[in-house]
Amino acid sequence: MSLMKYCSDEATIKEKMKVTFERRRNMVLDKEKSSFVLDEFPRFKDVEGLIAQDFHLQFGHDVAARLLKRWPTTFKQKVIQQSKTLPSSADLEVLIQCAEATSEEVDMDDILVSGWDSDLSSIILLLHLIPPSAQGRKRPGRVSASQAEKHLVVFKKSGTSIEEHVDSINTSKQLYLLALGTKRSTIHKFVIILDKQVIPCKSTTSLGAFDELFKAHFVFATTYNQMLHNMYTFIQTTIFQIDIGKVCESPRVAEIRARLLH
Repeated sequence: MSLMKYCSDEATIKEKMKVTFERRRNMVLDKEKSSFVLDEFPRFKDVEGLIAQDFHLQFGHDVAARLLKRWPTTFKQKVIQQSKTLPSSADLEVLIQCAEATSEEVDMDDILVSGWDSDLSSIILLLHLIPPSAQGRKRPGRVSASQAEKHLVVFKKSGTSIEEHVDSINTSKQLYLLALGTKRSTIHKFVIILDKQVIPCKSTTSLGAFDELFKAHFVFATTYNQMLHNMYTFIQTTIFQIDIGKVCESPRVAEIRARLLH
């Protein structure tokens, strides 16, 4: 273990992480030990690609590739089209425009420049299609998809101190993406934040970073944020096809699946 903690050769680190996979799985599934996984395996915090590797070891190549393969070809355009049937709002209209825009159009439009890129906009549209879960009796009032979005991805300008951002967190947030760039449409780096710990994404694309974010829930056995639970459940059962029939789904998840796969 000490070799892996201080080794500088990435290939050696990844091989050692493969060897210790079962030990790590047992650890994350143990409630008393799960919070210490990043202490025991700190290379998640400086070696990119370890989340994807662990997910691949857990589920295999075919399952691991499903989001990146199926979102652009099967789901993205259908999500955009279904979003156009929702009650109109300013936030929704901007997301639809951004999701449909080409990179050339983004550069020429101030509204599109200030929005997320096409892939991430389409992911957030899925959040609008599958509304946030109810927050319970102690929190009356429905949480909007736009509010829930802030629990999925946070934008900071390039040059912002990630450490200062982490230090400013005063609530225990579950996994989310921190996107660093000159503007929302031009992100240069994504990192995953988990309990004030920073895990770099290997991918520099928004869809790739979201793929890593989703997989991190399984790698670290972390529950979905309640506001994002329905959306994540859809991605788990419909796109990755993990634990179909074993996961409790809301009627809306089943309804949207039927529409998109029709």
